[in-house]
Amino acid sequence: MSTTGLNSIEKKAAFSLAAVFGLRMLGLFMILPVFAIYGEQLIGFSPIWIGLAIGAYGLTQAMLQIPMGILSDKYGRKPIILIGLVIFFLGSVVAAMSDTIYGVVFGRALQGTGAIASAVLALAADLSREEQRPKVMATIGMFIGLSFTLAMVFGPIVAQAFGLSGLFWFTAILTILAMVMIQFMVPNSVNKAPKGDSVALPEQLSKLIRNPELSRLNWGVFILHMALTACFITLPKQFVASGLALEQHWQLYLPALLGSFFLMVPFMIVAIKKQKEKQMLSAAILLLAASLLLLWYLPLGFWTLVLLVVMFFTAFNYLEATMPSILSRIAPAGVKGSVMGIYSSSQFLGAFTGGIIGGIIASQFGEQAIFLVMSLITLLWFFGAISMKPLQKSKSYTFTTSIDCQEKANEVAEKLIELPGVIEAILVQEESVVYLKVDDKVVNLADIKAALNP
Repeated sequence: MSTTGLNSIEKKAAFSLAAVFGLRMLGLFMILPVFAIYGEQLIGFSPIWIGLAIGAYGLTQAMLQIPMGILSDKYGRKPIILIGLVIFFLGSVVAAMSDTIYGVVFGRALQGTGAIASAVLALAADLSREEQRPKVMATIGMFIGLSFTLAMVFGPIVAQAFGLSGLFWFTAILTILAMVMIQFMVPNSVNKAPKGDSVALPEQLSKLIRNPELSRLNWGVFILHMALTACFITLPKQFVASGLALEQHWQLYLPALLGSFFLMVPFMIVAIKKQKEKQMLSAAILLLAASLLLLWYLPLGFWTLVLLVVMFFTAFNYLEATMPSILSRIAPAGVKGSVMGIYSSSQFLGAFTGGIIGGIIASQFGEQAIFLVMSLITLLWFFGAISMKPLQKSKSYTFTTSIDCQEKANEVAEKLIELPGVIEAILVQEESVVYLKVDDKVVNLADIKAALNP
């Protein structure tokens, strides 16, 4: 196993795929800070339809992430990603040309149909070595976080200059740029990553969905994105009511988001250095619930809003950054793709549900009630999180093998699991691959290689 850094192909793959992912998510996120205000100008406007328009892409994303990943296995990563981007482009055009809320909802749903996240992550896995793959995935995650920050800043500016339709046309242009990058900048895949490491395996899904430790995180990301989407049905209006014009909203979002990144650092230091991941996760959930409860309870003047938005995004950014890392650590060996597929679907389904529930609450009980309901749901998540098992420090490895019979495979797997530091060993004879989860401080890789080559 190489311990060197990213090679030239991995660097190119990491930054080009991260840029593609970021451009696409930038287009999706830019609607959040402005649609609650500009959506009122559309024919057929109502709070429920506003919520549906904000969250519609989440439903089609959730439904199609896993099928698109499987199609990328069969027909290749790049063709499926390009097809998904074309569909996303068409959805952007439909939304840009619509003067009714119904047309925008259809366009947003069509955008979500271009569900490329699983195929992009699979391509990233194909183009990276096992020991370097976390760095590639972290780069993609960093760009997604950056795209969210940029969307909060540039969304109001673009909408003020060009209107709601201009926002969707801008998204279409970003999609064309992403297609050019996929075609000419992203390296070609040789599909060398083991299947379960890259794309969700349908036969594994039922078992993994029922796994109690994994389901806590899946429900967690569902609630996190439900709360985010629901809150943006009313949050931009709160800023306007506090005296901040829409085109000035970036002056609040930018320092709030940058401040939240700095404030989440102590959470991460304690979690990593003190090995308190579970406790810090629970603390961040409680902070999220508290910010939502205070948004409901307190009179929302400008500086109160600033403080509570910083609290909200400190918790949100910490949870968004750390939950996938925790998920990859507790995922059974050899099925990270399946685990991530379920997680991604839960995330997008949460965004859709947040739009629907937020719209219903706003129409029936007033927009302020959205914060109360989301805070109570987040508190339920907190009580589920505190019962998580302590995380076991581990690292995943993948080895190739030439074992050609099931009896020998079973024998070698038994030897591996008895070695010091080996937490989990799965030998898949048909793929000629061995998946291991180990305690890196205890395990001896030479012993593993000896067991694999008797």
